[in-house]
Amino acid sequence: MGKAHGQTTDTLDPGTAENYFMNALLHGIHGRLTEVAQDGTLKPEVAESWEASPDATEYRFRLRQGLTFHDGKSVTVEDVIASINHHRGKDSTSAAGPIVAPIEEITAEGSDTVVFKLKGGNADFPFTLSDFHLPICPSVDGKIDWRSGIGCGSYVLKVFNPGVLARFERNPNHWNQDVAWFDSIEMITLLDQNARTTALVAGDVDAIDRVDLRAAGLMARRPNLKIQSVPGNQHYVFAMATNTDPFTDNHVRMALKHAVNREELVEKILFGYGSVGNDHPIGAGQRYFNHDLPQRQYDPDKARWHLQQAGLDNLTISLSGSDAAFVNNVDAITLYQNSAKSCGIDLTPIREPKDGYWSDVWMKKPFTSVYWAGRPVEDQMFTTVYSCGASWNDTAWCNKRFQELLVAARSELDESTRRNMYWEMQDLVANEGGAVIPMFANYVFAMNDKIGHGAFGANWDVDGERWMERWWFQ
Repeated sequence: MGKAHGQTTDTLDPGTAENYFMNALLHGIHGRLTEVAQDGTLKPEVAESWEASPDATEYRFRLRQGLTFHDGKSVTVEDVIASINHHRGKDSTSAAGPIVAPIEEITAEGSDTVVFKLKGGNADFPFTLSDFHLPICPSVDGKIDWRSGIGCGSYVLKVFNPGVLARFERNPNHWNQDVAWFDSIEMITLLDQNARTTALVAGDVDAIDRVDLRAAGLMARRPNLKIQSVPGNQHYVFAMATNTDPFTDNHVRMALKHAVNREELVEKILFGYGSVGNDHPIGAGQRYFNHDLPQRQYDPDKARWHLQQAGLDNLTISLSGSDAAFVNNVDAITLYQNSAKSCGIDLTPIREPKDGYWSDVWMKKPFTSVYWAGRPVEDQMFTTVYSCGASWNDTAWCNKRFQELLVAARSELDESTRRNMYWEMQDLVANEGGAVIPMFANYVFAMNDKIGHGAFGANWDVDGERWMERWWFQ
């Protein structure tokens, strides 16, 4: 597998994983309490079953019996508790910190049940535990051992060379014998899209992600290649740091939102493999998508009006990008630059290095490009990226009303009331937040005709990044 991700600063700490290379790796070697199935429903994984209290403030997860880690050690309730606690606490730097913050207490009930007590009701809590940052790792004295790479997943990690490659072998003792059909796997970092394309065409790899959309049509003509396009919640973002001038002024942010030609980006960057975005991260196929929110359009007059309200005749800024963020990212910024000129905005594209982009540029510079895969439920997406102080809040946005709704919607069990809350949250992000979200991108990946597969999951790229255990050789 050739991946458009991976950097030399990657580690096996699940709390710091921030790209699709590590997402796939963690899905391959680890198990989580729950799993998002290919059809988007939730099913048990390390947990065999779960039940909630009537107010959804307490959950009991019963562990699957007979599970072992790759070294033969049994998976215990203590391992589960330590694995989730790894991301909790005020000193946690884990990207999953915000989504586990609502947990008040985790305790063991006998030898096979873990009890989660929440600060408030959360009807979607079991989905939270499917996050790729939350694998169940072996523990010693309440602390997990993540450095060894030992998990209870369907593949055993044999080699990990950050930013270069990882090698895996099938776990013969995995509890589920209906997954994991490859004897061994090599996953290679191929950041350059030409290198990925060439490797697939030449037969050096069996599959790649992040297909060059300009070449997708030509690649599809080859009889031995298959191009897959899967709609999902993946969206491309230009993130403004709202705690840094000039982005502290919402009029400046709104000017930049009106200065982007969304249809042009979908046509020329996605080549039709996607749809326009509306400056919030909830996809049109999600349960609480706000379909009444007016679609923002390219409007130079409105952009100039907002600049005037900010006391500006014009605006000069730079926007950092790299193909590490998304394919043809710098081309997208160049199109943005051209459309912004008519709005009184001088926007300069900055091409950043691919390696180290996520550690040295994203969330370090005030205006950066980023992709987000989305999340299976609205609370998880909003909590991970838009809640005050979240590790991955790349716009540094903190809105009091949004925070109130975020907590209230989590525990609201009335469907209509909950929908109204999520609709208002989308409105707040779109009209006050720091994210320019011009497009939702299909997951487009390619494989040779030796690869067999079923229906594709859409909660992450490349079959939910569970291709290791879902695909096979025909």
